[in-house]
Order: sequence, then C-alpha cells, then structure tokens
Amino acid sequence: MNSDNLFDRLADLFRSNGPVNWRLAREIAESVAGEPEPVEPWLAEEYRELATTAGMRIGATSPLDPSKRTADVRPVDRRTWAGDNVAAFSYLAEPLAEKMTAGGPVGSAQQPLGPALIGMQMGAVVGFMSHDVLGQFDVGIPSGEESSISFVVPNIEAFAADSDVDPRQARLWVALHEVTHQAEFDVPWVREHFLMLMHAFVEGLEVDPDEISRRLEGFQDPESLQRMLEDPSGFSGLLAGEAQQGTLEDIQAFMAVMEGYGDYLMDRAAPGLIPEAPRMRQAIDQRRAEPSQGEQILQQVLGLDLKHQQYRLGAEFCEEVDRRWGDETLGRMWESPEMLPTLGELEDVVGWAARVLL
Repeated sequence: MNSDNLFDRLADLFRSNGPVNWRLAREIAESVAGEPEPVEPWLAEEYRELATTAGMRIGATSPLDPSKRTADVRPVDRRTWAGDNVAAFSYLAEPLAEKMTAGGPVGSAQQPLGPALIGMQMGAVVGFMSHDVLGQFDVGIPSGEESSISFVVPNIEAFAADSDVDPRQARLWVALHEVTHQAEFDVPWVREHFLMLMHAFVEGLEVDPDEISRRLEGFQDPESLQRMLEDPSGFSGLLAGEAQQGTLEDIQAFMAVMEGYGDYLMDRAAPGLIPEAPRMRQAIDQRRAEPSQGEQILQQVLGLDLKHQQYRLGAEFCEEVDRRWGDETLGRMWESPEMLPTLGELEDVVGWAARVLL
C-alpha cells in the first residue's frame, strides 16, 4: 500500500473536533484506493450517454422517475470515489463513535484517539471497497447522503474483461443498475425510511470496552497501525452481543425489495437493449455470490448480516405480484413504507396482497 508518508503526518491528522476524524478517514481511504487514474474524456462521455439511455428505458418501464438524476453523472477512478464516499456512512460511524465515549468505554487518556480509531476504520474499509465497487449503489449498504450517479470506471472495465462480456454492454448494465437504484431512493420517503431502520439498528448495538481499549493501545505501535490499514477486518469485534433480530429482519427485507425490484426492472428493460443480457445476469449473480472484501468487512464491523440470496427472493416476489395482479399493483409498493413486504411476505405474495390491497 502506498502510504503517502501517512505515518509522518499522523500527529496532525489525529486532531479532530467531532466524534469521527473524517480528515484522517479520507487520507486513508485515498491512500488505500491507490494513485489517480484519469478517465479518458471519450469514455466519460460514453458513460453519461449510457446513463441517459438507461434513464429513458427505466422511466418507460416503471413508476419511478430517474430523469432528474441522469444529467448528473460522474465517471470516476477508485481514488476519487473513495475520497467522495468516505463520509457516506457517517449515519453508521458517528452514532457508534458516540457510544464509545458516552458510556465511558474509552478512558480519558485514550479519548482523543477515539475519533481517530473510527476514522481509520471507515477510511480503510472504503479504500478497500474502491477496488471492487462498480457504482454508487454497489456497496451492499446504501449511502446515507444524496449524491450524483457515480461509475467507478476502472472496476467496470475490469469486470467486463474478467467476465468476457462486451464492455459497452457491461457499461450499460451498470448504468441501468445505478439509475434504477438512484430513482428508488429519490422516492420521497425511501431514504428517510432506510435511515430510520439503520438508526434503530445502531441504537441496539453495544460496544465492547475491552476491545476498544486494546485497539487504542495499538495506536502506540507503528507496526500495529500498519496491520490495521492493511487488513481492516481487524477492526471487527468492537461490538458486544448481537443486533435485535426484528430490526435486522426489517433491514434485510428492505434491501431485498430494493435490490429485487431493481433486478426485476433490469430484466424487463435489458432485452432488446443488451443482447448479452443472460450472460450479464449470470456474471452479476456470480459476483454477488461472493461479496467484495470491503463489503464483508463493513458488515462484520457492524454485525450486520445482509443475505444476498434474499435479493433474488425480492426479484421473484416482484415477478409473482406482476404475474398475478399486474405491474400497477406492484408499483403500489412505492406509496409508503407500510406497502413494502415484510421478510416473511417475500415468500407469501398472497399474504402481502391481503394486508395491503384489501
């Protein structure tokens, strides 16, 4: 890893007024992401054009409205994405950081290092994510902030080459995915509902004071610091106990619906637009079967178990509702949070219909 003389600047970077040292987090995220890789102007323009095409197709095949976002598209490299998104998970990191200090797990001598610990953790995780993520909604856990549509160009190009699919079709597939999910989260209540679920989840977590003290003591050892940056999975284990099952299931159901509805729409939109759609679907499903290292680490740190196989369950739910009652009935999911299926209803479309339609 290119540290950019990171350890020579730690004394300055450790200064922080908030619960999380976001300046340190950004430095680490960009360092782990690697050197800048400028995107060729012609390729950036192609991504913008494909996002416009994807927006028109999704708008024509769903009740979602992606039009206001397709004009704001950013094809970026790994380093830029990491720097832009390191604070995207502040809705998770800052409440955890406050738990570390509010209840007294961190001793007074170690307290100034608490923001640095969480900052290092988030920076390293996002930096690792930047090597795999294809776009803004490809990280496993959505961002808490509104943002433009982003494509991580080096990763998409590498995915196309590794999967032996046409690069332009891979770019369009990712564009459909990103535009669809951005439109989902632009539904007025969706982002607020998601943040409420995550807030309830984080509120139920408890930190392990002994583990936190042990990690903070490691700050005095440069070799320990280096290991933390090279293997951010070492940050897991800061939590004591398990999350409340009901809250976790609510989050799992929400993510299954968001991803499942996205898959459902893409499977409707792709034919005639992406000739290699079946191969793309197979490649994407294989990729999902083994979440990226960064995504796995983030979930381990939080004790958050998001089951990717449930995403296919969400798609099958959407397909079955459409088959039985039509896409207008399926579109009613977007009226309010109460219209979303629960985890159990994903396998019981009749039960969902009985609850929300009658």
